[in-house]
Amino acid sequence: MAVIRSAGLRGFRATVAELGGDADALVREVGLPVEALDTDDLLVDDLAVATVLEVAAARLDCPDLGLRVASRQDLGMLGTLALAVQNSPTMRDALECTSRYLFLHSRSLSLSLEPDPYAVRGVVAIRYGSAPGLPDPVQGTDIGLGVLHRMVARLVGGPYGLRTVELPYHPPAPVARYEEFFGVEVRPGRPAALLRVPASLADRPVAGSDEGTRRIALAFLAGRSPEAPVDLTARVHAAVAQALGTAEVELPAVARLLAVHPRTLQRRLAGEGTTFAAVVDEVRRDTAWRYLTTTDLPLGQVAGLVGLAEQAVLTRCCRRWFGATPTAVRRAAR
Repeated sequence: MAVIRSAGLRGFRATVAELGGDADALVREVGLPVEALDTDDLLVDDLAVATVLEVAAARLDCPDLGLRVASRQDLGMLGTLALAVQNSPTMRDALECTSRYLFLHSRSLSLSLEPDPYAVRGVVAIRYGSAPGLPDPVQGTDIGLGVLHRMVARLVGGPYGLRTVELPYHPPAPVARYEEFFGVEVRPGRPAALLRVPASLADRPVAGSDEGTRRIALAFLAGRSPEAPVDLTARVHAAVAQALGTAEVELPAVARLLAVHPRTLQRRLAGEGTTFAAVVDEVRRDTAWRYLTTTDLPLGQVAGLVGLAEQAVLTRCCRRWFGATPTAVRRAAR
């Protein structure tokens, strides 16, 4: 099962409510947990996410649902990856970083900078969409292209010379609606989802970037592997995250929660190239990063929330995880 972070559903609840629908009922209908509507870091079935968007668009008679959701999303939906991207020195670096680590958000999505399909001099294309061999769902692709467009404008601090938008389908919404959103000509029925942009965009500096913050964010991202399996590991990750800071995180308890014998759990994790201790360490790292970069909680309290005995242990762990103290991580994020 391919998965996506539940951040992909940011703005869905508000959009559906605005249209008079029931977002909770819609996600339950396709087998998604209701919690996915209100948190960013659940790993959920990306096919179910694409399905609920299509179902909602049809049920609520809103063919431009994806564009409406996109207008409520921003770069922050990418979590830690957003911190690395928005502190890249140039747009080329930002796009390369997004492409390299997009698997942290969804393994079925891809982003690349390619030659212009029309061979227009001085123009290149930013290609967005599903991995090769997978279909491009209309509403999901609309969200992705919409967020990408807004992300680029945010990074360069304004208009960036967008030439045309290419859609790999004939959308149910009027093309004029897309042209209103993007502000340029939109061409449906093309081979791929593209934003055609000036080649010079790659060399434009990212507004407000900070190299120190970028180094810390990349140190966090560098430990993540796109080859790591997600099936059981993702379930253990979610179970540990739920227990962290509220109970002793022990293998037998997590195994009971997942209805798996502890030895079977260890064996299957080993088959996926990891261990229970490694998953716990990763969850602690991710949770510590979130508290340090998004809250002002005292460091001693952060240590307790991630299941560490004291602040000194948190400091040692942060040096190992990020190459910096908790205070330095927090300062960089600010």
